[in-house]
Formats: sequence, C-alpha cells, structure tokens
Amino acid sequence: MFKFYLFFSFCFSVVLLSAQNTIVGKWKTIDDNTGKPKSIVEIVKKPDGKYVGKVIKLFREPNEDQDPVCEDCTDDRKNKKVMGMEIIRGMVASGSEYKSGTICDPKNGKVYDCKMWIEGDKLQVRGYLLFFFRTQTWERIQ
Repeated sequence: MFKFYLFFSFCFSVVLLSAQNTIVGKWKTIDDNTGKPKSIVEIVKKPDGKYVGKVIKLFREPNEDQDPVCEDCTDDRKNKKVMGMEIIRGMVASGSEYKSGTICDPKNGKVYDCKMWIEGDKLQVRGYLLFFFRTQTWERIQ
C-alpha cells in the first residue's frame, strides 16, 4: 500500500510541476509603466498545437471606458470589444520558450511579434517591432 501512495504522490507532483512550466492558464497582466494590473488573459493550447490568449477580465479606472473597443486595430479585431479579444495568436513551444506568434496591444492597435518564457511563477512576455522590444511580467492566477 505504501508503494501505491508513493507512486501516486510522485505522479501528482509531476503533473503539478509540468502544469507550472506551461503558459496555459490565467495570467494577470501588469502595466510595465505604472505597475498596476491591466487585465487577466487566459492562454490555451489549440488542437493544432499553437497557443492563443484572450482577455477574460479588465481592470479599469472609474473614469475609463468600462467596455472599450479596439478602434485603432487594423486587422479583424478592428472595432471589436477588448473583453473576449484574442490578443495572443500563433505561439509555438520551442524548448523553454514560446515564439513565432503575435501579440496585439488593444490600447494602440499595434500587433507585435512575440516571445514568452516562464521565470519562476511569472510569465515574461516580450513584444517586438523590428529591433525594438518591450517586456512585461505577467503573474499566474491560481
């Protein structure tokens, strides 16, 4: 019986560890300028093996539009609500990184090439435009 519990504990630990080493889950986005939470993004793995993320909650100031749309987007997201918007598209796992996808900033409508990696319990999200980049640290929501 002890061997069964030992085996069960080991399997459970492996599952928990692997779950923490993936970008799948809910993440609180933090504004890199103000340090305040902006939204919660849920990242899922699609059947084609690519990862996408959509906004499932917004943190807005009382004087801000509580249900904004992406007026500045130039693709299929133009004039669509930010809530429920797929802002991360086409991410592919490559070793300990996720790359080859894009991320949209609904505030300005720009779409950036994207790379992500996990550091501890944080997700590093880097958006690129040519040689310029910006990195945000997102926090996992349990």
